[in-house]
Amino acid sequence: MKALFKAVAAAGIVAVALTGCGSSGTAQPAAAPAADLSNVKYEGSVSVITRYAGGNAAFFEKMAKDYEAAHPGVKVNLQQESDQGYKDKIKTLTASQSVPDVYFSWAGNYAEQFYDNGLALDLTNVIAPQTEWGSTMAPQALEAFTKDGKTYGVPLGLDAKYMLYNKKLFSQAGVKVPTDLDGLLAACTALKSKNITPMSFGNKDGWPAIHYITQLNSYNVPAGTLNKDYKPATASFEDPGYKQSLDQFAQIVDRCTTTGKTANGADYYSERDAFGQGKAAMFYVENLEFAAAAPKGSKAEADGYDLFRLPAPAQAKGDTKALTGAPDGFLINSKAKNPALAVDFMKFVTSKQNAEVLASTIGFPSPVTGSLNEQNSTPQLRASIEDLRKASRLSVWLDTVTVPGVAEAYLSGVEGMISGTKTSEDVMTAVKAASDQAK
Repeated sequence: MKALFKAVAAAGIVAVALTGCGSSGTAQPAAAPAADLSNVKYEGSVSVITRYAGGNAAFFEKMAKDYEAAHPGVKVNLQQESDQGYKDKIKTLTASQSVPDVYFSWAGNYAEQFYDNGLALDLTNVIAPQTEWGSTMAPQALEAFTKDGKTYGVPLGLDAKYMLYNKKLFSQAGVKVPTDLDGLLAACTALKSKNITPMSFGNKDGWPAIHYITQLNSYNVPAGTLNKDYKPATASFEDPGYKQSLDQFAQIVDRCTTTGKTANGADYYSERDAFGQGKAAMFYVENLEFAAAAPKGSKAEADGYDLFRLPAPAQAKGDTKALTGAPDGFLINSKAKNPALAVDFMKFVTSKQNAEVLASTIGFPSPVTGSLNEQNSTPQLRASIEDLRKASRLSVWLDTVTVPGVAEAYLSGVEGMISGTKTSEDVMTAVKAASDQAK
């Protein structure tokens, strides 16, 4: 998986590094120029930095090689970093104003820091949904990199959160796929009565819990309110749905997991392995990790597994069709020497042919329509993408869509709830204070 990074620290670091990059004093940064692909000059070089070092490096290595072969006058200078390595590297590169031509970004507040400082090319003319390129992609993926009607990012991997479940264990307990949150809790009770661990859960890194809160907030708080509250300038965090979400999460931890109050000491990946080994009936996981959660030859695969969304509470007042997730994406440095070449490289990377390669080489589903097939993906992965396209919108991870202070208040607060040292009221008090401080 992508060890989903902890954007709290990373976003804060980049915010500091960006200071002075696009503006001075109180002046507004210059608007980023618009992309133009009408006259691409295939000469010189294009620099690229990703966070896909290690097991996921093969895709961009192939893309660089294939692009150079297609354009003999071009050299692709590729840097691939780990999650943590990328966070450190982009801080240094941003501070020294030497960001590569093509650079990775998470969606949400993290990416907006680059837009707002004029460091990301405006790609609206070439990749907005109505364009030829944009029409090949899931609109939800493009929306994740759109602000104020302008699209700045090229989505690469289409990532969303689902509950995987073991069909054999569900059958042994006489449990059906739940259709609402009460049904999920009842299923957990039924599974426990058969001495089956309902759900594996580890929160040692903090973010696994935040993914639950992201989805529950979308269910319990109207979308318009969420949009206002996730921006400090318009935030109030007064909606009762936030507290309801925290309380519902506490119920899930208490009734569905065996780690319970010790979950902050439980490793996410060990808990994921427990699902694969058939030791737990459910695991909440990103679709990018399906292959790791239920590997070929695993007990979970032998038992049979499928997926469903985290069920919404009955009579929820938010958007019950929203789905937690966000695409990985890439921005184009507005100060690139040959910006058209940089954009053209990413257009090449996200062609349908190469989107199929993305799935076959590292198992990432692409936002490009029709890029998954029986040869490069599992039925479960294809089902997740088919379902994702029905979502009203993608709810970006809470720890990347909010400013760092609010994200940190949620992370530490929810950890306190799990261990029993904080209440949902305590968490929301801290979140409001952090949001007010960021105004």
